[in-house]
Amino acid sequence: MANFREPVAVIGLGRFGIAVALELTRGGTEVLAIDNRPDIAQRLSGQLGQIMVADTTDLDALVEVGVADFGKVVVAIGSDMQASILTTSLLSELEIPDIWAKALSQEHARILKRVGAHHVAMPENDMGMRIAHLVSDQMLDYVEIDQDWVLVKTRPPKELCGVLLDEARLRKRGIAVVSVKPEGASAFRHLDSETYLSYGDEVVIAGTNSDVDKFVKRV
Repeated sequence: MANFREPVAVIGLGRFGIAVALELTRGGTEVLAIDNRPDIAQRLSGQLGQIMVADTTDLDALVEVGVADFGKVVVAIGSDMQASILTTSLLSELEIPDIWAKALSQEHARILKRVGAHHVAMPENDMGMRIAHLVSDQMLDYVEIDQDWVLVKTRPPKELCGVLLDEARLRKRGIAVVSVKPEGASAFRHLDSETYLSYGDEVVIAGTNSDVDKFVKRV
């Protein structure tokens, strides 16, 4: 059976937009890339299959390049906040069912949601938060899944080393151990009732920010 991937339109070919469009293309997704700068379109013509030059703050231009036929559109416009907001508003007017938009600030994010964005990403802010956690804590990696729910890669605290996870009662602390990579192993693995931890292991845990912070500070 064919592996169908819904085509995606990516509007705005700055660093973020290019990264999104190229990764989608590498994954087998058909991408329509749009920018209002002919030189950018020409430079990327060998890397992306379909690139159009258009002013996406113009409703007729959006219709002309075929954006109205897409179910998913990413608004990756960089520093021009007005163009980002207007483009998102026009996509909503075209009743695009799944609009993703890049925001430059919390205020920008709120406006994008009000004018019709279904999902808003703040890549600079998100990366800044991630780096801050990695620098200041005992975390090896940090991913925010929701507003107050995170996945963190860390090492187990000494008090848990040699203890069966079933007996550690971590869920009472608000923590779930998702997977473990034993010291010297090449990959993470699932847990079972006989899993116990050693200090050199790496674990992926899930929980709220506060519960995860308490756990990590024990390391």
